[in-house]
Amino acid sequence: MPVTATGRGLDDATVAAIADELAAATASGGTIDKISVRYPQMTVEDSYAVQRIWRDRRITDGHRIVGRKIGLTSKAMQQATGITEPDYGVIFDDQVFESGAEIPFGKYSNVRVEVELAFVLNAALSGPGCTVEDVLAATESVVPALEILDAHIELAGRTIVDTISDNAALGAMVLGPRQFRVDEVDLRWVGALMQQNGEITESGVSGAVLGHPATGVAWLANKLAAHGDRLEAGEIILAGSFTRPVWISAGDEVVCEYQGMGEVTCRFV
Repeated sequence: MPVTATGRGLDDATVAAIADELAAATASGGTIDKISVRYPQMTVEDSYAVQRIWRDRRITDGHRIVGRKIGLTSKAMQQATGITEPDYGVIFDDQVFESGAEIPFGKYSNVRVEVELAFVLNAALSGPGCTVEDVLAATESVVPALEILDAHIELAGRTIVDTISDNAALGAMVLGPRQFRVDEVDLRWVGALMQQNGEITESGVSGAVLGHPATGVAWLANKLAAHGDRLEAGEIILAGSFTRPVWISAGDEVVCEYQGMGEVTCRFV
């Protein structure tokens, strides 16, 4: 099979066919067999090409990108998935909920929740060479947030190319009611307790994300530069989970308390 670009192992037609499979699974709430098994020659660049097709189709359908998500940035998440490097995806306008929202459970597959911090940018960030200091200078506010995972590829044995192709398994995010300046809280030491139906099911501290959650945002800016892209002012960046994902059932209520930053809540209906 011919390689069509540097770092690619699949041709454009195969990449488009994979994007079609994932689009159908998203629409049906189902899953597909692991891409990495069926296409062992698939590379990270191929998987981002699949993701870009999905992104461009959503834009054509009238949706607007409001941010990005970074995944697999903590040891807890890497151990939970067996994947040892970060990835990223895009966040669209219809994937954002406010704290207290009722989330339609049936819209998603493999529903899990993660605990994160979100960075709201007031200036563009681009790599290479983006640093934590650059991120903090470009951040208008930091918001406690939950990420709802929505995987459309069978979970067991996934590799990085599976998760990237699936837009890093992003379903939605739930934003807390309060925003904080970067100097109002110690961003390395934000602790969180997550309750599911009144029982604590996960806890963690924000420094588990690469030592500082802003490190993930800097990583993303540098990674995007290699793809001819950058982070824009106004975007919301989910910096990566500092807990393991918690499985959710219909009817569950989630309450996450962030040290010094209040609560984020949602209910799955």
